Amino acid sequence: MKPICYYALAGALALGCLPGEAPAASRKGKPAQSLYLTNVHMVSKMTGAPLEEETCLHPNATDRDYDVHGTDLGIMWRISGDRIGIFFGDTNGEGFKTGNGGCGSNWRSNVLAFSSDTDLSDGLRIDSMALDAEGKAREICAGGKAQAEPYQTSIPTSAIRAGKTDCVHFMNIYEWAGGKGRWLTNFSSIYTSDDDGRTWQRQEGVTFSPDSHFSQVAYAKKDGWVYMIGTQSGRGDAAYLCRFREKDLLDMGAYLYWNGSDWVADEQAAVPVLRGPIGEASLMFHEGLKRWIYTYSYDPGYDKDPVTRVQAVLYCDTDDITRWDGERKVLLTHDKYPIPYCAFMYPETRGDKVYFALSMWQPYNVYLMSADLELRPDEAR
Repeated sequence: MKPICYYALAGALALGCLPGEAPAASRKGKPAQSLYLTNVHMVSKMTGAPLEEETCLHPNATDRDYDVHGTDLGIMWRISGDRIGIFFGDTNGEGFKTGNGGCGSNWRSNVLAFSSDTDLSDGLRIDSMALDAEGKAREICAGGKAQAEPYQTSIPTSAIRAGKTDCVHFMNIYEWAGGKGRWLTNFSSIYTSDDDGRTWQRQEGVTFSPDSHFSQVAYAKKDGWVYMIGTQSGRGDAAYLCRFREKDLLDMGAYLYWNGSDWVADEQAAVPVLRGPIGEASLMFHEGLKRWIYTYSYDPGYDKDPVTRVQAVLYCDTDDITRWDGERKVLLTHDKYPIPYCAFMYPETRGDKVYFALSMWQPYNVYLMSADLELRPDEAR
């Protein structure tokens, strides 16, 4: 992402669950259950050069091979077969120094990697990246740079494959310090690819306004629908819900928004399904457990009733995507992982584990993490 000094000032990730009716399971007279992510640990470093103090695995040399020395995010989605795409954020090249979240040459607003690695127990190996004429990772979603007026950078927020089309949602940011956890955008929109990620085109027909609650989203698919949980850009908003058929990806008129009781074709009618503050988020439907999992960045400074006093990544789960009334749970905190943000889940689980990409501000790079999955009675009830 952009000179990350501003990015860090915005805080860390956040999300919560609105109080409301009892969970679906208890409404049916069954014991209330909740999904717990335990045994969280670091598997490998995904990007950048290894640091002396790091003991984790390091299967990639993105600094040497692609001029990706410092970066963040790691948004993963399945393209086809075993092949996944991975979008990273503001990226720095040669000359990058750890400790300040940015700096270095060849600043790109985003870059794209590909992987066909299916054994994540020893790290996620990157096969290739989308390259420029010099053989360096190239920018996909066009973003102005510091010399531009007004300043802008285009940051990916989520990606999905709808039918045979790959799609990345991004926010075009011009100010990181917008107040109350907001980042200020010119717009949010999508790029798509019809050739498995080789070339990409901006789709102006799908554009969200600067104040839209879908300026920053998390995509997931189920039964032919693409579900989209969104917030305003930043880390201070509540979360809102939208869905559309895969075939309708480019038709915003076919997007349906949850108004609290029904799906309607009116973005302004959408109501919060998760209380804030919510930052960069990731959404998954676990086929085996039949549960939705939502991870997000959390900054306690924007929460009237903080779950934790330090920056963290939280998560929620539910069996009904329109009802998130369970406990907010802590995935990891700043106490162990310095200035953590984002937990972008690998698009499928591996047995009883979920893998996710974690960004950390100090090294300003991305790490592969894993956690064990366990469904048990909700400790909050």
